[in-house]
Amino acid sequence: MIVSQKFIAAVKLNPRPAYEIAWEAGVNPTMLSKLLNGIERPKPDDPRVIAIGQVLNIPPNECFQEKLEEAN
Repeated sequence: MIVSQKFIAAVKLNPRPAYEIAWEAGVNPTMLSKLLNGIERPKPDDPRVIAIGQVLNIPPNECFQEKLEEAN
């Protein structure tokens, strides 16, 4: 399980810095960086990812994908 390409794009294209998004969601910015870069693999329904998704107005089911090939 990884975070979706939509999730990654929403963070990177947001006018606010990623650390502000992380803090608003109650997540450590370092953890957000690890999630975005594939260092940390979230479990399905990971509350940290869902919280960040809520800040970005992304539904929980669109925050995750099984693997990178499903990004298309």
